[in-house]
Amino acid sequence: MRLALYLSGILVLAGSASSLLLDVYSNASICAAAKEIVQGQMDYYEGIKYGGTVGMFGFPYYWWHAGEVFGGWVDYWAFCAKDNETFSQILFDAMYAQRGEFNNYMPENQTVTEGNDDQGVWGLALMQAVERNFTNPEDHSWLFFTQALFNTMNNRWNTSTCGGGLKWQIFTYLNGYYYKNSISNGSLFLLAARLYRFTGEKFYLDVAEKVWEWMLAIGLIDTSDVVWHLHDGATEGTNCTQLTSWQWSYTYGIFLSGSAYLYNATGERKWKEATLKFANASSYFFNGTIMTETTCSTVGRCNNDQRSFRSLFSRGLGLTAALIPQIRKRILNGWLKPSAKAAAQSCSGDGGSTCGYNWAADGWDGWWGLGEQMGALEVIMSLITSKVVPLTPDTGAYNVGGDVNAGNDTATV
Repeated sequence: MRLALYLSGILVLAGSASSLLLDVYSNASICAAAKEIVQGQMDYYEGIKYGGTVGMFGFPYYWWHAGEVFGGWVDYWAFCAKDNETFSQILFDAMYAQRGEFNNYMPENQTVTEGNDDQGVWGLALMQAVERNFTNPEDHSWLFFTQALFNTMNNRWNTSTCGGGLKWQIFTYLNGYYYKNSISNGSLFLLAARLYRFTGEKFYLDVAEKVWEWMLAIGLIDTSDVVWHLHDGATEGTNCTQLTSWQWSYTYGIFLSGSAYLYNATGERKWKEATLKFANASSYFFNGTIMTETTCSTVGRCNNDQRSFRSLFSRGLGLTAALIPQIRKRILNGWLKPSAKAAAQSCSGDGGSTCGYNWAADGWDGWWGLGEQMGALEVIMSLITSKVVPLTPDTGAYNVGGDVNAGNDTATV
């Protein structure tokens, strides 16, 4: 029997094995469905278990999965659970505990496995806290932590091969150290775009432009066709002349929303064009109107990581719809509402809060895991977030007190 932990401030038992009821036009219904899904996520969370690590999920899930989850939890807190002090404390403790000795989210417990993409996903969660006015720690703001993490990543920009770019991995002994991929560089791009919009510091715009121009030069962003393509990465051994052509939804969501942030902040036509082009290309990840991880789903071989990618894709679609009203209806009515309905009806396993992987199936498909929960939560919460423009200091954000030089006095590895 599943235990649904702490979401009402007390310990309660989960309900019957029926799919989630979701009215896509009702915030109360959206929040009720999201609550059930978060309950399912709590089963995997080590931070509330005796002897567990605060800010971590159990095997086979990694540190980056935690950052991905907590970014989604920030939105759940902001729109559905601000009055739940128990949940707020769990989330606060989780995000704060993993900051590391130098406040740059390079914690000692991750020195064996952390990559640039992992750190970048945590940065996106921190920026989510900044833009949603999540409760600040007493020593430093979430903005400060984001800036320290960002500088640590940016200082790893590597020009010894491929004319620049971030490596996938940070440490030489990890598989992928000689691979430069779109998700690592895309995370830096999106963080730069969001920090520029929030702070107005031109430094961040310059970094976003640097990443963008490098991605174009290498061909990882392929604009040669009417429909743009985002390739997975390239190996340094070929000086990045041979591309790995896999396409993943979360990479599209990151470059889509990064372009939207930059258009919102600058009004430049090229960022509007990029937003529209990535939006058009995102149709690759829909079977009709239902979101799917096409590259692996079509062969039935999506691993633990890939089964979570739709979470960041959904978040990116929601942020884009909020920032660019001209395409909100297309994203919300054409993709997010149908996918959210489909995801909700898949959440009928193990007491009613276990979500499946194949949202086009009739009910729960028998698949379960943290990734399934993450995807369902984010696509359902996007029904709200797609209508709420992220905050800046000019529109009520109080998560200030940052430092553009944070993290520059610490080692990059």
